[in-house]
Amino acid sequence: MTIPKSLAIAGVELAPPLLLAPMAGYSDLAFRMSLRALGGVGMAYTEMLSPASLLQGKGHKRKALLATCEGDQPLGHQIYGSHEGNLCQAAEWLARHGARLIDINMGCPQRKIATHGAGAGLLRDPGQAVRIAAAVVQSVSIPVTVKLRLGWDHNRLVAHEMVAGLEEAGVAAITIHGRTRGQGYTGAADLEEIRRVVQAARRVPIIGNGDVTSPAAARQMFEATGCAAIMIGRGTLANPWLLRDIARDIGGLPPLPPPDRAERAAFAIAHFEKMAQLYGPKGATLLFRKWIPQYARRLLNDRQHMVALLQIEEPGPMRQALSALA
Repeated sequence: MTIPKSLAIAGVELAPPLLLAPMAGYSDLAFRMSLRALGGVGMAYTEMLSPASLLQGKGHKRKALLATCEGDQPLGHQIYGSHEGNLCQAAEWLARHGARLIDINMGCPQRKIATHGAGAGLLRDPGQAVRIAAAVVQSVSIPVTVKLRLGWDHNRLVAHEMVAGLEEAGVAAITIHGRTRGQGYTGAADLEEIRRVVQAARRVPIIGNGDVTSPAAARQMFEATGCAAIMIGRGTLANPWLLRDIARDIGGLPPLPPPDRAERAAFAIAHFEKMAQLYGPKGATLLFRKWIPQYARRLLNDRQHMVALLQIEEPGPMRQALSALA
């Protein structure tokens, strides 16, 4: 098959057809802009947003979740929940505040979300999931998309069965993660089942998701499934250059040399500074500690060094420690 070079979702142009997934605790403005600076991001998403945090929340946490800027486009806002009315209100609130696209999470496997009927919990009642999607579509004038998993478990793979209903509901695109809720992030993404979802679609583009950690894996996803685009999440945490490298590959450009130690350190420093702008220097220092294990694999020589970095509480020492890694 011919690998697509772009994708339009209800007038929102994505070039290249690569999407940065919504990742709770990670895909904030600082990380999105860090990856956009490298290239290859056709579209990005906010972290998952609950209706309660949008409609009743206040203060710095909500402000950081919603933070964006002129260069942070195209951008989708992902909402999750199990109550139709609350999700519609959340979508309406986002549309009033400038959102260009709403995505409904029907795939999050986290126990605290799925067992309460939200995220992948919606897959236990596909009819209700489709009704929720239809209600959200009717509540706003901007595109609404949906992200699914294959099903709650392997006893009932429902994603391909839901496609016709979601198309009828008016969704503009569907992202399918090639695992069930029961798998979590274990095992391999099932490309055959993703293809089954692609083949069930008549009008809307299907976006493949799961286990894309290299340009070769991206080509395999496109070729094995026929998907119109790819969404990538966890792979970018370990390798922030992943989307850039895939974009070059599908665009017919030669690969660039892998980033050396100085480039990796410079990326980590720039990421920290973006977090400082978003959360303030003190808040950024504490939050950045969750990123240290991601960067430590390529920049640190021993575990003790990583443990020392994880104990830093002030921005000055954090800046010094990161600069010393170059």
